[in-house]
Amino acid sequence: MIAYQDTKIKDVILHFVGNSFNEELLTLGNTKLEYSEDVEEHLLTYFLSSFKENEFFRFHHETILNLNELYAYVEAIFENPDDIVAHSKSIAKHLYEHSNHPKIKGGEFYVAYIKNCLLEGETMDAIGLFKSENKDTFLDVKNSEGVFQIDSQEGIHINKLDKGAIIFNTEKKDGYVLSVIDNTNKGSDAKFWFDHFLHVKQREDAYYQTESIMNLAKDFITKELPKEFSADKADQAEMLNKSASYFQEQEEFDLSEFANVVIQQPDIIDSFNDFTTSYQRDKAISIPENFELNETAVNKKKGVFKSVIKLDKNFSLYVHGDRTKIERGEDENGKKFYTLWYDEER
Repeated sequence: MIAYQDTKIKDVILHFVGNSFNEELLTLGNTKLEYSEDVEEHLLTYFLSSFKENEFFRFHHETILNLNELYAYVEAIFENPDDIVAHSKSIAKHLYEHSNHPKIKGGEFYVAYIKNCLLEGETMDAIGLFKSENKDTFLDVKNSEGVFQIDSQEGIHINKLDKGAIIFNTEKKDGYVLSVIDNTNKGSDAKFWFDHFLHVKQREDAYYQTESIMNLAKDFITKELPKEFSADKADQAEMLNKSASYFQEQEEFDLSEFANVVIQQPDIIDSFNDFTTSYQRDKAISIPENFELNETAVNKKKGVFKSVIKLDKNFSLYVHGDRTKIERGEDENGKKFYTLWYDEER
C-alpha cells in the first residue's frame, strides 16, 4: 500500500523531451523549479494521484543490474540528492534516445525528489519521473465591473498524468521498488515506457503471485481442459465459477487444496499439475505452491472467470452455478441446444 499524506516535494527539474524519430528537440532545464506552496499542492496532485494499484516493479537487466542506466542514475541521486539537476539531464537524454518511434509524443518531463512517502508501512524518500504528453483546453472567464470576458488556454490537467514512475528508496540490491503507470498507451504500445525507457519487470510479491495463478487457472480451464478432456462450455463455466469462489473466499492459496476443491477429478488434477509446470517454464515465472492471496489483485482479475456461453449471435447464457441444471444436446437435424431447469423467473 502507498500513502502520501505527509509527502513533500524537495526538488523538481523540468525538461522538454521531443520525439527523436521526428527530429524534435530535447530542451534541458538547468535549474530547479521555483513555485509557491499552492503550486506544490497542485504538483503533488498531478504527480501522485494516478498511482492507485498495489502492483510494483523492479529495475531489471539481463546480465548485471548496474548496466540498467536508469538504475545507475537513480542510485546516484539517492546517494547525493543535491546533484539531481545533473543526473536528471542524463535521465532526460536517456528518454530522448528511446523516443524513436513515430507514435511517441513529445512533452514535458519532470524529475522530482519526493520526501516522506509511506510504502507498506515504512516512510522513505522517492524519485518521481513524470511525462506530460497531452494538453487540455481551459476557459478563462474574467470580470471587470460587470464586463465579462472569456478566453481559452491550453494547459495540463492535474488529474490526468500521462506517464509516470515512482522509485522508492528501498530494496536497492533487488532493483528498488517502483510504481509505474502509462495512461496513454496500453498493451504492446506501453513497452516504450515500461521496457525500453525504464526496463523494469514486475516484483514477485503477493500481488504478482495472485495475478499469475489466476491467469494460469483461467488458461487451463478455457484452453487445456476442452482440448484434453472434451469439456463443453457448461463444464468450463462450472469450473470458472468454482475458481472465482475459491479466490474470493480464501485468504491463502494452496495448490493442492485448489486442485481438490475446484478440479476434483484425479486425472484432470494430474493434467493441471503438468500444465502448471509447463506454464511457469514457458513464461519464465515462478509461482509458489502456498502464498497469501492479495485482495487487490483478486478484485482486479476476478473478471477473467466470467462464465458466459455465447450461442451464435442470438443468445448469451450467464452460468452462476449448479452444473446439474444445464444440459447440452443435439436434435436429429444436427441443431444444438441447451436445456435449463429452474424454479422461477426473475
